[in-house]
Amino acid sequence: MSEAESTPVEEPVVESTEGSEAIPEVEQSTPLVSGLTLEHCGGRYRLTLPSDLDWIDLWPQLQLYLVGQEHLWSETLPVDCACGQRLLDQSQLQQLAEALSEHQLRLDRIITGRRQTAIAAATLGYSVQQEELPPLLVKEADGPSQATANPLYLKTTLRSGIEIHHDASVIIVGDVNAGASIIAAGDIIVWGRLRGVAHAGAKGNLGARIMTLEMAATQLRIADLLARTPDPPRPPYPEVAYATDQGIQIAPAYTWGRVFAVSAAP
Repeated sequence: MSEAESTPVEEPVVESTEGSEAIPEVEQSTPLVSGLTLEHCGGRYRLTLPSDLDWIDLWPQLQLYLVGQEHLWSETLPVDCACGQRLLDQSQLQQLAEALSEHQLRLDRIITGRRQTAIAAATLGYSVQQEELPPLLVKEADGPSQATANPLYLKTTLRSGIEIHHDASVIIVGDVNAGASIIAAGDIIVWGRLRGVAHAGAKGNLGARIMTLEMAATQLRIADLLARTPDPPRPPYPEVAYATDQGIQIAPAYTWGRVFAVSAAP
């Protein structure tokens, strides 16, 4: 063989992939920020938002995360959003609800430690559960500290299906419709018609009271006491429900001060 001749180079064999299954790309569903989770909890989903990231940075990560997690749910269930100390306004809550709706998820309850977020959520018609502040965020004072001693003030009507949970008193300027409920560790004041469920003193405070312009509640509770409003309903006028040794009593507001003074006397 002459020097000009060269050994032929073998061409690499390329196997045809026709008819074979392509290997799917694995989609990364882990968020780029820690603390962002969506979990199944007892017939509901719980979406947890981290508190240490600005909304403008969290929002795109949340959208990507929902896309990556979409294969994990097989049924439409309500979503509880736990946002901790993150402050969310009405527009951000609406954004969140729309993003969940695109993935067949329904925002139902906001769990928050911020009163402003609780007010925004209740105004939009979502159930609200207000959590206690972490100890480091509670200002030290003489005696035991009260993390959420301030009342929750809502200027809205609570529609059927709405639940309000608060670790102090709750004041509603508006009606509480049948099917709505308020659970408060302190007093409940409704500047309107109370037709839903009201549970005052939910942590055992028998001194809590329920006050409303019109008492037509389906159920009244003070601490562990239970009562229903009289049937048929009486003419509407302001009334107060309070606990006694005989159970929950209801008195007209104009006489309640006198009744309370007598019952509180030594």
